[in-house]
Amino acid sequence: MLVVHHLNNSRSQRILWLLEELGLEYEIKRYERDVETMLAPASLRAVHPLGKSPVITDDSLTLAESGAIIEYLVERYGNGKLAPAPSTDQWWQYKYWLHYAEGSAMPLLVMKLIFNHFDLGDCSASTQLIAPQIKLHVDYIEGELSKSTWFVGEEFTAADIAMSFPLEAAEAQLGLDASYRQLKSFLDRIHARPAYQKALEHGGKYEILK
Repeated sequence: MLVVHHLNNSRSQRILWLLEELGLEYEIKRYERDVETMLAPASLRAVHPLGKSPVITDDSLTLAESGAIIEYLVERYGNGKLAPAPSTDQWWQYKYWLHYAEGSAMPLLVMKLIFNHFDLGDCSASTQLIAPQIKLHVDYIEGELSKSTWFVGEEFTAADIAMSFPLEAAEAQLGLDASYRQLKSFLDRIHARPAYQKALEHGGKYEILK
């Protein structure tokens, strides 16, 4: 049985959504953030030494990192769903967005969150480096979404699931205005998906940290 070690208000919500899209059975083990530090509880370290979420266990396998988990689930259990045919141009584009989500998009948003948490949002590093870079990336994503319905053409893929968290975080932190019509439309589309709604029911309260 697949087990998702699920931390509230975290990237692990995407894994629940992916499992619902794939129609797989799974079990949830829940963990709650410390209300003051917002960090995961120490009990997660019993599952993985870094004590972070998401983590899945599948029989003898324990796997962390959102991108790796998404690739594992799609390639092992997807039966061709939620990914383009291997080695096609679309497949490489799909791989790009899977890695971009955590490799380029999320680090900037995490830095902004940390700076804001410690009341450093007006310092030069935040205003001269982080903020312009976030705008550069948000504008880039807006432009890419203007080319097609989903990140890899007209078919919904796991790349869209991977990109959901950074875009939800961007909306929560930045309050995306009407000029980001494509981003807002993307978020509306994913939030309306039955599998997304079912994952929310199973995962519980989900609020992106501001």
